[in-house]
Amino acid sequence: MKTARPFVLINMAMSADGKIAPPHRRFVAFGSRHDHKNLLALRTTADAVMCGARTVDSALVTLDAGGAVYERQRLRAGLARQNLRVVVSGSGSVDPGAKIFHHTVSPLIVLASGQAPKSRLAKLAHFADCVKVCGKNSVALGQALGWLRREWAVNRLLCEGGGELNFELLRLGLVDELHLTICPRIIGGRDAPTIADGKGFARLAKAANLTLSRQRRIGDELFTTWCVRPESR
Repeated sequence: MKTARPFVLINMAMSADGKIAPPHRRFVAFGSRHDHKNLLALRTTADAVMCGARTVDSALVTLDAGGAVYERQRLRAGLARQNLRVVVSGSGSVDPGAKIFHHTVSPLIVLASGQAPKSRLAKLAHFADCVKVCGKNSVALGQALGWLRREWAVNRLLCEGGGELNFELLRLGLVDELHLTICPRIIGGRDAPTIADGKGFARLAKAANLTLSRQRRIGDELFTTWCVRPESR
């Protein structure tokens, strides 16, 4: 029997050539204010917002609701004023000095693996509300999502990258919906990260298949919503 898990959305902004950052891999915002508003609107629908350690280390992210307007929207929808925040760091190497650990608006969870040294986990436990080890060699995302559903009542989870975390969720068939903003830029670079990095699918037959369910254009940006087709899992 499959473990019950949250409904999982991924939200990303990418350049027209599929990149989410320049080759140096440091975060550079290139979406418009409309894209940022779209991100915050999606957060108002989620019980938890999740991202990988590299995203936390390379950008001043806090993963919070985004202000009083969005807090009121959440309350009207019957959700908590602020969403739960989740950071995935298999090795436990995420920097405890990152901004997210000092922005205490809502509970913060770090998901790690058995590869993380106990000393690192103990240090993170001083800054996070909960440090959960799931999996031996890497974070067992299916197990982690089931735990979030059971222990933290997470029914809807929004993932905001990066590419390696996105790919692993897709590879494991744990994604239900993809929200993708296509921005009018060409970044280039064979080493520039994409929305789905990691090892990639070795055969096209194993690729995650999508169905376009919605699209709208604002200026020169294209906002798209895709359903992950069940047969691709």
